Parts: sequence; C-alpha cells; structure tokens
Amino acid sequence: MSSETSHHKPRVAVVFGGRSSEHAISVLTAGAVLRAIDREKYDVLPIGITTDGRWALTADDPERMAIADRQLPTVAALAESTEGAVVLPVDPTNREVVYSEPGSVPKALGEVDVVFPVLHGPYGEDGTLQGLLELSGVPYVGSGVLASAVGQDKDYMKRVFTSFGLPVGPYEVIRPREWETDPAAARRKIVDFAAEHGWPLFVKPARAGSSMGITKVNDLGGLDEAIEEARRHDPKILVESLLRGREIECGVLEFEDGPRASVPAEIPPVTAHDFYDFEAKYIDSAAGIVPAPLTAEQTAKVQELAVAAFDAASCEGLVRADFFLQDNGEFVINEINTLPGFTPISMYPRMWQESGVSYPELIDRLLQAALHRSTGLR
Repeated sequence: MSSETSHHKPRVAVVFGGRSSEHAISVLTAGAVLRAIDREKYDVLPIGITTDGRWALTADDPERMAIADRQLPTVAALAESTEGAVVLPVDPTNREVVYSEPGSVPKALGEVDVVFPVLHGPYGEDGTLQGLLELSGVPYVGSGVLASAVGQDKDYMKRVFTSFGLPVGPYEVIRPREWETDPAAARRKIVDFAAEHGWPLFVKPARAGSSMGITKVNDLGGLDEAIEEARRHDPKILVESLLRGREIECGVLEFEDGPRASVPAEIPPVTAHDFYDFEAKYIDSAAGIVPAPLTAEQTAKVQELAVAAFDAASCEGLVRADFFLQDNGEFVINEINTLPGFTPISMYPRMWQESGVSYPELIDRLLQAALHRSTGLR
C-alpha cells in the first residue's frame, strides 16, 4: 500500500540502539535525527533495539537521548515497557508494524513507509538489518546489503579499495581460527609485520567502529593485552602500521545526478589522548576543523578519492570517508562509514553544513532518496 493511500505524510521508523558495542552512540545519533526530522512533512515512529536484541517501542523524546553527567544513554532506559516488542513483518505486501506485550492483544502501530536506521556496528550497520528490510520490502536510508557489509569489515573494505586502485596503508589480519588454534604463530605474524613496518602498531577489531577496542601498541610487551581487548569486540582483528600525517575526513551524499563530496574536515591531534579514541570523540568532544586547511589541489584530490571509495564499495545514500594525508603529500584511505554518526558534534553533518546543506535538509534529502529507491536488485 502506498503512502498516498494509507496516510498523508510518509511514516519514518527511526531504528536505533542495537546489540553492538556502539549501542549508546546510536542512541545519541537517534536523538539528533529525531530533533531534525521535519514533523510537518513526516510522521515518526522511534523503535529502539536493546543490547539483547529486543525491538522496543520508545518515547519520542530526543532530550533523553543525550549524554548526561558523562553517562551514555540506552534503549532500555527509553523503552516504554520491559517486555513489549515491536515486530516488522517479513512480508513485502504488508508494512504494518505490530506491538505486542505478554498477556495483551497485539496492537497495530500503522504502516511504515521508510526506515532510517541509525545503528552503528554489527547487527545494524553491517548488512544484517538491511537484509531484513529487503525481505520486508521496506525502503531504507543508506547503503544496501553488500556495501554495508563491506563498509563494516575493514579487511574486505581494504581488499575492495585495493582492487579499485585506491591507496590503503599496510595492514595484517588475524582471523579467529588463527588466534584460537595457534596464538604463537599469529603473534609471530604480527611481530614480522612490525619488523617490516615498525612500531607502534594499532590493533583493532575488524568489524567495529567509534574507535571501540582499538589499542596503540608501542612494543611487544603490550601486544597480547591489545589483542584481547580487540577480540572482546570482534574475534577477527586488524593490525595497522602508524601512518604519520594529518587525519582528513570527507562526506559523500547522493544527489539526483550522483554522489558528491562535501568540503573536507581535519581532526587535529588530540593532546589529552594518545589518539582519536572513543573518549576523545564522544565524551571530551574533540573539535574537528571544518573546512580543513588544505590547498585547492588537496581538497579536490580528497573529494575525488571519497567519491571513488563510495563507488568502489557500491554505496548508496551517504558515506563518511576517512583519510590520512601523509607527510609525503599523498592521501591514504583509512576507512569508510556507511552510517556515520549524526550526533551534534559529528563530522558528517558539520561537513555538509559547511557545504551548504543544513542538518534538517540533509535528513530530508536522505529520506527522500530512500523513498524513491526500490528495494531488491537495483
């Protein structure tokens, strides 16, 4: 049933929270998105996913989706019930969302025209939710199953970029079976990598974001602890050499005529932290410089690379591409984020604001693009 015949305004389900270690960041993003959606143009249905995977009906209350006294928000604290569950039918002929509680008659919440997923990390940003929405026939904001999965797995992301001739830095991958069956051999693999590329190294989960689980390792003594920290988030880990240079980010947004790049931003060195880690990003609010102080030639180059990365991974809707501008003047792509943060201090909306696209306009453009895009093969 189309939105024109079912109700006047398109119904947007903002889905947030989730089972990953980035749960709280997703809640922060949802609060910012809910504030920005034009309520004259859209009906909104907030749906939170708890850390144990329950889809909960939550209050439409962005003020409670913020950091308070350095405490991060959770879906459990926002849910209207401790047991009630929202169900999205896996049936492309039916977009009726149902809410049920034990001992009560299920309640229809109406049809959903488009989903705005603001989940970060596994079980949301990695193609799993996108696959569910494809099965349900519900349009959604952002990249499809393949691009979402590639964008989440830093190993395969780098392989895709390399195959398209995009510049990536040195890295090594330790797969779960390697560490579980022969940790000494896996450790030797990392030591050999360090011998070739030098210390320090960064040890990180292959499929996490928001700087979760990353450790800067200066020598062999800190290696095992760093591996275990990364494996707390993901059994597959990535080891990268230190790239000396400036951290540059660039936003990509899909317009009617194709993807365009924003003005880039620079993440300056964070003096209170060893690197741009979770605390620096979300608790201490490290300020990025927008636009980045680059030459016109450097700006054009990083914008070109950002769009090339977007296309290489078959992305849709939006991407934030992160780079290092090395001391030799060459750019190296670090990673892409297919669902970048939309918190008030997030770089993606700030870069587009400086590029002439306001926060509410950015949200509207993403929703309109999703409403006009079919599900399925495209």
